[in-house]
Amino acid sequence: MAGEGIIGKVLYSQEEIEARAKEVAAQIDKDYEGEDLILLCTLKGSVMWFADILKYMEHDCKIDFISASSYGSSTSSSGVVKIKFDPNINMYNNHVLVVEDIVDSGITLQYLMGKLEERGPKSVKVCTMLNKEARRTTDFHADYVGFEVDDLFIIGYGLDYDQRLRGLPYISYLEESDVEAL
Repeated sequence: MAGEGIIGKVLYSQEEIEARAKEVAAQIDKDYEGEDLILLCTLKGSVMWFADILKYMEHDCKIDFISASSYGSSTSSSGVVKIKFDPNINMYNNHVLVVEDIVDSGITLQYLMGKLEERGPKSVKVCTMLNKEARRTTDFHADYVGFEVDDLFIIGYGLDYDQRLRGLPYISYLEESDVEAL
């Protein structure tokens, strides 16, 4: 966990992320052995983490996508959650695992979990690549966590700043001076 990236210091390299995804995927396989499972990818930020989890799982599962946000173009949550894309898959009587990029305030996921539970699944859990406890304003806790991160504005490996920097092959962060330069 070191080195310089295109922007900022590399917090987690692609190799570290993939190694952790293998560990998390193995735990998910163990926990859902013999059960029907739907992986629900939160767009757009979790796409890379979702792909890693999916490719390292041995469990055959269904997938779908959802988009919900409370950020817009800001670096902090507005507190108002908007669902922009709703999954089509029938969740009734299935286990659902929401694959998320980062749990920050917890506002979006707490709202989303309530909406998904209305669809009658056996269970709804969350697998997040990054957990940022320092920003939590709810009592939300993810069931599977890739990495803990400090109170930084994280970018890369799917996470963005105003729809930019998602394609970085590592996890980094933006300083105020970086934001001004963009």
